[in-house]
Amino acid sequence: MSLRNTLDFLLYDWLQVQQLSERSRYADHGRETFDAVLDTCERIAADKFAPFNRLVDTQEPHFDGEKVVLPQATYDARQAYADSGMLSAAQDYALGGMQLPFVVESAANTFFAKASISIGSNMLTTGNANLLMAHGTPLQQQVFAHNEFNGRFTGTMCLSEPQAGSSLSDVATRAVPDGADFEADPLGARYRLRGNKMWISSGDHELSENIVHLVLAKVPDASGKLVPGVKGISLFIVPKKLVDSQGQLTGERNDVALAGLNHKLGWRGTTNTLLNFGEGQYPVRGSAGAIGYLVGQVGDGLRCMFHMMNEARIAIGMAATMLGQAGYEASLEYAKNRPQGRPLGAGGKDAAAPQVAIFGHADVRRMLLAQKTYCEGALALNLLAARLVDEQHTGGEGSAAEAKLLLEVLTPIAKSWPSEWCLEANSLAIQIHGGYGYTRDFPVEQYWRDNRLNMIHEGTHGIQANDLLGRKVRMQDGAGLKLLTQRIEATAAQAQQQPELAGLAQQLQAAWQVVLSTTEQAWQWGDANRTLANAVPYMQGFGHVVLAWIWLDVASAVVASSGAALDAKAQGRLACAQFFFRYELPKIGAWLQVVQTGDTTCVDLIDEGF
Repeated sequence: MSLRNTLDFLLYDWLQVQQLSERSRYADHGRETFDAVLDTCERIAADKFAPFNRLVDTQEPHFDGEKVVLPQATYDARQAYADSGMLSAAQDYALGGMQLPFVVESAANTFFAKASISIGSNMLTTGNANLLMAHGTPLQQQVFAHNEFNGRFTGTMCLSEPQAGSSLSDVATRAVPDGADFEADPLGARYRLRGNKMWISSGDHELSENIVHLVLAKVPDASGKLVPGVKGISLFIVPKKLVDSQGQLTGERNDVALAGLNHKLGWRGTTNTLLNFGEGQYPVRGSAGAIGYLVGQVGDGLRCMFHMMNEARIAIGMAATMLGQAGYEASLEYAKNRPQGRPLGAGGKDAAAPQVAIFGHADVRRMLLAQKTYCEGALALNLLAARLVDEQHTGGEGSAAEAKLLLEVLTPIAKSWPSEWCLEANSLAIQIHGGYGYTRDFPVEQYWRDNRLNMIHEGTHGIQANDLLGRKVRMQDGAGLKLLTQRIEATAAQAQQQPELAGLAQQLQAAWQVVLSTTEQAWQWGDANRTLANAVPYMQGFGHVVLAWIWLDVASAVVASSGAALDAKAQGRLACAQFFFRYELPKIGAWLQVVQTGDTTCVDLIDEGF
């Protein structure tokens, strides 16, 4: 089944996104324009991205002493993407945008992620610009965000540091006011930054006129010291090349230097960098330090940055999903065309009989159905998250507030579940190919390598789990969890009215009650360290029940839209729901049991025991 067919069903039959056209922001649109966007993106991805996925994997970015060199195909693909208008697809008409719903934009971008995640990683530019639209001054928006939307500039997110990793409280990059008149610059309060940032995707290249770095740095206190913890962390715009108040390059290079390229297991076509800020390699305007412009208020950096982080986490979930989908499609095609073995008959195998395609073997079919279930379920989850973004911004006051709260709870799952289980789908794709899958003669090994990053970046599995159990399910006295409970109960009630789904509805209700009781039990010890020691198993159990809910809701839409006659596509979707409930949902017992008992096996072992 093609990705496009699945998108059409999830968008129009399940999420009913055509109804968004009734809202004033999207009044110029309907299914016809949504389909036209999907058609265009599918074509560009097929022409400019997919044919070069292996090329950008083998011809990694390199530094020639002056600049980072990338294959010409990367330039051509990025230009085609920028020309399509997708960088500003959800923005206002006044910005040259299309005012598309975010859920349609997300669906359209799946084609690029599936075709080549290394070339198609435009999420940081869009996320960077969206952050500035939310927290920047009008001039910062005009000079930086607008030029990211139109393709002149690209953007990054600079959080991690070599000595700190994901521990933002240990950020050591400093930002000090640039002279007595530092607030006089029209682009914002001007600071000088010094420090190092690690793992910066697209941190240096020649794909655009300029690169807009969003950098977290600490502003020293009155004594000139950096305050421990996150207090004082602020956000700065640090362009690679300085610009004037009209957004034109001044000809001056900012003191941002490439210290090295990281050579990765996957995503090899995307530059990943160590950047030095303010170390004097490019002295600027007679003073030490890279010039940066404050975004928002001093000390408000994390709040501003997480506007971008949450958007990036949904995008990572979608990227993981599409890499899994690419592997599924490749292994399905291989299974249908690879003859090997013979079927078992009543008397065993007939060695004289012709070989059959491995598609006919039961275990291969199990692995294919598992992949299909993981990937289509993850796609539905992330489209739902994107739909909640639209509701948050264009729904009525009550529905917008509910959407925001529900999205808070679901975001750790939208990022973590696809990055774990669509990676497992890629592993199964290799298994179906056998020894060939482990070679570069077939694409599935690259899909696995590319996908392995997604459990790490934009917040590791452990970070997502601590966020879920430590904060999201408890915030506002558990209001988000209660809202999710209402949604799950509503789906179960609807499915109870459909005879073929009533049994699954009962399973879902029982499983969710286990999650709710486990959530209460997890905090009974009065010891956060003990509770969070098993945060990842909690998230795995929680995530699996959320996916069971997703699949039951999708299955209910299948039954409602199909009537008595189920075509092959409908049968496939119902089989996925059945597979998930029979093969996957029972796994939650093992995960949640260690949470319920507060098991401390991992933390109790003496250091020498490892």
